[in-house]
Amino acid sequence: MTLSSMTSAVRARWQDLRPREKSLVTTAMTLVLLALVWWVGISPALKVLRQAGAQQRSLDAQWQQMQGLAAEAGALQSRPRIKYDDAVAALETSVKQGLGPGAQLTVSGERATVTLKNVPASALAQWLTQARANARALPTEARLVRSAAAAGASGAAWDGSLVLNLPPR
Repeated sequence: MTLSSMTSAVRARWQDLRPREKSLVTTAMTLVLLALVWWVGISPALKVLRQAGAQQRSLDAQWQQMQGLAAEAGALQSRPRIKYDDAVAALETSVKQGLGPGAQLTVSGERATVTLKNVPASALAQWLTQARANARALPTEARLVRSAAAAGASGAAWDGSLVLNLPPR
């Protein structure tokens, strides 16, 4: 059956319908067409429009965070270079003061390894910030596990090691 024969069959059938049947078929076709327009064209657009405000707020928050990180990176880059010996001294001091007796520092060339035993998570986070800012030491490797000794305590503590790169000699 070809397209032209199908078209002529539909036209013939249309001509045979009574006016009431024609109006019912026209109404049904109109409803189907309107539903199709709604599901394909309008509904997805309304969904995007409803979500746009929340998505805009989320993107604005991400932008602000990125701006803050960029400002922090710029501040770190603009700081004067530190000598290797000064960096080692600052790192040793920060390990003793910031991490306490649960930490041990070993320096080998331009790499420093800090071994941790039951060091509180909050102290470790503050120390990492200080090490980055004061000694210009960048963490390159971390092998940390939650301390078994702190399992009953209220705060988390860590065991393991951190490897930091120091400024070049």
